[in-house]
Amino acid sequence: MAVRRSSVVVTLPFFLFCCFCSVSLSKQEQSHHNQNKSSSSSSFSLSFPLQSHPLPHHKPHYLRPSLASAAVAVKSPFKYSMVPVVSIPIGTPPQTQDMILDTGSQLSWIQCHGKGKKAAAGGAAGRPPSPSTATFDPSLSSSFSVLPCNHPLCKPRTPDFTLPTSCDQNRLCHYSYFYADGTLAEGNLVREKFTFSTTQTTPPLILGCATSSGDDKGILGMNLGRLSFPSQAKVSKFSYCMPARASRFGPSPTGSLYLGDNPNSGAFQYIGLMTFGQSQRMPNLDPLAYTVAMQGIRIGTRRLSIPPTAFQPDASGSGQTMIDSGSEFTYLVDEAYDKVREEVVRLVGPRMKKGYVYGGVADMCFDGDAAAIGLSIGDVAFEFEKGVEIVVAKEKVLAEVDGGVHCMAVGRSSMLGAASNIIGNFHQQDLWVEFDPGNRRVGFGRADCSRS
Repeated sequence: MAVRRSSVVVTLPFFLFCCFCSVSLSKQEQSHHNQNKSSSSSSFSLSFPLQSHPLPHHKPHYLRPSLASAAVAVKSPFKYSMVPVVSIPIGTPPQTQDMILDTGSQLSWIQCHGKGKKAAAGGAAGRPPSPSTATFDPSLSSSFSVLPCNHPLCKPRTPDFTLPTSCDQNRLCHYSYFYADGTLAEGNLVREKFTFSTTQTTPPLILGCATSSGDDKGILGMNLGRLSFPSQAKVSKFSYCMPARASRFGPSPTGSLYLGDNPNSGAFQYIGLMTFGQSQRMPNLDPLAYTVAMQGIRIGTRRLSIPPTAFQPDASGSGQTMIDSGSEFTYLVDEAYDKVREEVVRLVGPRMKKGYVYGGVADMCFDGDAAAIGLSIGDVAFEFEKGVEIVVAKEKVLAEVDGGVHCMAVGRSSMLGAASNIIGNFHQQDLWVEFDPGNRRVGFGRADCSRS
């Protein structure tokens, strides 16, 4: 899921390291894999700058695609919210598009409608792609094609989309993607290449060409679904380092996104990734999310009395714990949230802002000296197997939201109409997070992400 904000977007060039001829493994890369007997030994790697950007919509934005029957619960004002944004060159010649990196979404989509200025194509051989532009112009790309109505994906009730696909008046495959915060993105399904350089491209990938959306950026869908960017491009693993956010009015800091091997991974600590087969599908479960078995939460030196079952899917799928780059806050099921709030009230209850609920989901908010309040709360740790923890230092446990108000960056997931625990990007700052589905694991490594 992701939170929207409103700040100047800084466009940076992308960088390539140790790359072969295609993101989707070429024969040369496959040979290299065979020689090493393991995909994990491949030196395939692409690196991109990653920034945290405010989005223009002043409301909580939870980018997890919802089922058509899911409730849309979050509609309150949301003054300060952040998502990670990466600039990706798409098309031939490439047009650089700003896309929200979202591990909670499957379909990638770009802006193709006429809002904002049109994209200018990048240069010919050897010349860099264009600066980031608000919209993609299909007429400038020789590798662009549309999906017709008779394509297998263009069928009602296809499981890859949250609303049925349909034929539009031009006999093209129309899609609608509905997010849990009420945002709707719709347009046509198309095929297009991601063009990293003159020798480094993906095959044509299926993505959405949005003609109507509530955002000025696209989505880079990174979950486990067969239409996600990693699945289609055959990227076996990826990792990002989320930069610590600056003040509301400061410049956007820059982190990193790696597609493929990360040279820092030797220092990562890994936990298991839970996967679910067709026979395990449950009504409240997202089987395409990066699901982990969280075991507990610690505030200061006190481990809260939350049973581990609160963090694991029950028979209905409720309680699933997922890692989501597209969500700003962390969301907890009621059983866990109530215990966190109880401890925060014990520590700093008299300083809480009475009657204040941020975004309709978070009610642990404060006026006054955020540093002193954070010191009184202490470090917050999310505990996993093998002693692995995500630790948020006491100096960073509060998020600035509006007019000097700071909140614990933890919300109640039931207020989203969700039944899951979601570790959002606020609690992934200055942390390498690696997703390695081939080896069924997720890795963490502390870092200064602005220097990574």
